[in-house]
Amino acid sequence: MKDYQGFKNNGNWYKGNLHSHTTVSDGKMTPEQSVKVYKEHGYNFLALSEHDIYTDYRKQYNTDNFIMIPAIEASAILYQEEGSSKRLEIHHLHGILGTSEMQKSAKAPLFTHMEHVPPQKHYGTWRGREISQEIADMLRDRGCVVTYNHPIWSRVTEEEFIYTEGVQALEIFNYNTVLESNTGYDVTYWDRMLRMGKKINGFASDDNHNEGLFEDSCGGWICVQAPELTHDAIIQNFLDGNYYSSAGPVIKDWGIKDGKAWISCSPVNHINFVAGNIINDGVMVLGKACEDSLTYGEYEVKGHEAYIRVEVTDKYGRTAWTNPIYLDWK
Repeated sequence: MKDYQGFKNNGNWYKGNLHSHTTVSDGKMTPEQSVKVYKEHGYNFLALSEHDIYTDYRKQYNTDNFIMIPAIEASAILYQEEGSSKRLEIHHLHGILGTSEMQKSAKAPLFTHMEHVPPQKHYGTWRGREISQEIADMLRDRGCVVTYNHPIWSRVTEEEFIYTEGVQALEIFNYNTVLESNTGYDVTYWDRMLRMGKKINGFASDDNHNEGLFEDSCGGWICVQAPELTHDAIIQNFLDGNYYSSAGPVIKDWGIKDGKAWISCSPVNHINFVAGNIINDGVMVLGKACEDSLTYGEYEVKGHEAYIRVEVTDKYGRTAWTNPIYLDWK
């Protein structure tokens, strides 16, 4: 089999959060306060993805070592009945401003700063699958990269979003909803999509609201490898999957060489090589009990895996995730 490199090795690592809220929607920190917090914690980029409001703070906050990523979190809500505030299901999809080329080829006008996009509201029943596609199409037509966010928290069924076309990434770890109700781990849906042949990346984020109930900033992020800290470089390498997601550990490099998948990382307790699609594919590499004793792991490829991705987890349960490598056996 041929060798595969997990990262492009094309530049520096840049840390960022693609999902956060401020007082512009339902967060408690102002945009200025939020930028200050993330800069102080070593972040290089931040998206203030307000609910149904597109923001573009590049002129206000961009510096040589920190940039803003314009974004919106668009919504469709299924209420129990008309007049009720009880929400049964929600579609939350990000529209993240695409590359310059995507902006030029957009079918509809680009969003403008503070533009409001009213959420769809439905009562009793809805066409969940069709509605998810409508939102994704709208965001893509307006020059955006599209992600699907926190499906377990949203109470959607898998049939209502896994077939949505034009979604570049699934939010697999959402720090806020993990702390709120343990509904922020979505790797099972990710593997469901990968097993059906859908090529989609995963990403971790905060979804921070800073409501004072718990500390929900700086707990989930992505590290993008790019030649420079510019909008186009970050977004293009995000689209290319040239990044990893994390809630703690660092992934240094990984790939497949001489028939073995391998990974190099900061000290962790165990390493999971997750593979599709034959039963018993993949393996867990275990370190010493209650210690972070591993900085390297391997998995001998069997010869029929459709994809391989890797998770590294430290003794505190904090995980980092690669994106998949898709294996070509032809």
